[in-house]
Formats: sequence, C-alpha cells, structure tokens
Amino acid sequence: MKSEPMPDAPGPDAPGPEILPEPSTGTDPYWEHLKKVNDVFYDQIKTADQKAAYLFTFMVAFLLASAEGRDIFSLATYRDAAPAHAVITGIMALAVLLTLFSALGVVMPRKLAKGTSLFWGAWPEGGRRLLSARQHGDRAFLFDEYARNVENLATLARRKFRLVGLAFRGLMVWLACYVLLLAVSPPA
Repeated sequence: MKSEPMPDAPGPDAPGPEILPEPSTGTDPYWEHLKKVNDVFYDQIKTADQKAAYLFTFMVAFLLASAEGRDIFSLATYRDAAPAHAVITGIMALAVLLTLFSALGVVMPRKLAKGTSLFWGAWPEGGRRLLSARQHGDRAFLFDEYARNVENLATLARRKFRLVGLAFRGLMVWLACYVLLLAVSPPA
C-alpha cells in the first residue's frame, strides 16, 4: 500500500488551532511526571549509545594501533606461544570480540512492535491516529501515547544497557588478560 507523500507545510484545509482541546487551568502532576520520565529515558538511551561508541572506538584503536591487538587473531601467535600464553591470548581475543559485538548491538537500530506517534518508525499510521484523536477531541490520547512511549523507551534502555554491561565486562576481561600477558611474557 503506497501512501501519499507528506506535504512540507499544512495546506489551507488543514485543521486549525480552534479544534484543539482547551488546556486545563492547572497542571496535571502525572502528565508533567510522564513527560519528564520520557525525557530521562530518552537521555539514558543516548548515554548507552555513547558508552558503546567509546568502547567500540577503543577496541578498534587497540586492534589497529598495537601489535598485540593484531596478533591475537593470528594463528602463528598460538602456534609459537607457551600454553599459558596461548590460553590467555585466546581469552583476550574472545573478550575483544564480545566487547565489539556487544557495542555494535547497542547502536543497531531497533523497532518495537508497538510504536507510538512519538517514534518516526510508527508513521504514517501514528500520524493518522494522532490526527484522528485531535479531530475527535480525545484528551487521553497524548497521555496514553506518552505512557506507551515510556514503556518502549524503558524496554530499549534495558536492552541497550544489558549490552553495554556485557561490553564493559569484555573490556575488563581484556584488560586482565593484557596485564597477565605482560606478567607471563619473557622480558625483551
């Protein structure tokens, strides 16, 4: 089903502000809190993305800039190494892969099945629901949309921070292996 492209600006027959419901005289503390929760969860998702980007950048720099980074994926490193050195190097390689793939998993785009009008991926259906609610003066629509959006953001944040936690654990294992390799390597 192909939909018409969205216009750049509302046309002359677009509904005007006269059909918007009148704002209540007092502020609803639950509505204000829900908007705040929405903003906080959104910021936490951005924080998870930033942490993942830092971890990914650090690991890529390690792999590209250091001989140790390049060598952990070389068969010659394992063939020529003492058993303890080979085991530690293998664990280090797995930790690097865990960190990289977990960090990538954080920033991969996601779409939940129950999108709201606050998510661009739910459009144009979300837009139709919004305009219909506006036309019918449905005052509960916006509150319900924000409540569903908060649920979606909470789900995304939990998933992202779970992967960020895995990436940090991978980084800690990598660091421990790096120190162990320094300890068991013969002096140069």
